[in-house]
Amino acid sequence: MFFSNFSTIERTIIIGLCAYIALIIILRISGKRTLSKLNAFDMVVTIAMGSTLSSILINKKVTLAQGTTAFIMLIGLQYIIAKLAVHIPLINKLIKSEPQIIYLDGEYHTEAMKKERVMKKEILQAARSQGISSMEEVDAVVLETDGSISVLKKSDQKTKETLNDVKGFNK
Repeated sequence: MFFSNFSTIERTIIIGLCAYIALIIILRISGKRTLSKLNAFDMVVTIAMGSTLSSILINKKVTLAQGTTAFIMLIGLQYIIAKLAVHIPLINKLIKSEPQIIYLDGEYHTEAMKKERVMKKEILQAARSQGISSMEEVDAVVLETDGSISVLKKSDQKTKETLNDVKGFNK
C-alpha cells in the first residue's frame, strides 16, 4: 500500500525526468503562444498536458514515446487552431471570448458585470493595484479575454482607440 518496490520508484524518477525534459523542449519549440495567459482553449490544452504527464509517470502501460507523442499532438493542435484563429474570425470567436466593458465614463455596467460574474469590489481592487485611489481617475475598466481586468486611466486623448474592439463600447 505505501511501498511496493524500488523498481517502481526508479521507473518514476527516470521516466519523470525524461518526460519533463521532453515537455520543456516541445514547449520551447512551440513558441510563446503555448505559454501565454490562459483563455479557455489554452487552459484545456494545459490540463490535458498535465494529465498526460501524470499518465506517463504513474501508468506503466503508457510509454515515454506515447506520452511524448501526446504532448506533440496537443501542442500541434493548439498551434494549428491558434494559427487558424488568426486568419479565420469565426474560429477566433469560437475559441476566445470578447473583451467586455464593465466600467466606462463614471458608470458601472451592472448588466455586463452580472453576466460576467464580476463584483464591484473586484473592479476596485484592480484600480488599487494600478495605484488608483479614486474611480474619478478611471476612464474605463475592461474584463479581458483571459479573465484579467484592465484599468484605463483618464488621459488628454480624445479618442479611445484601445476600446474599439471591446464589447459594450460605442464609438
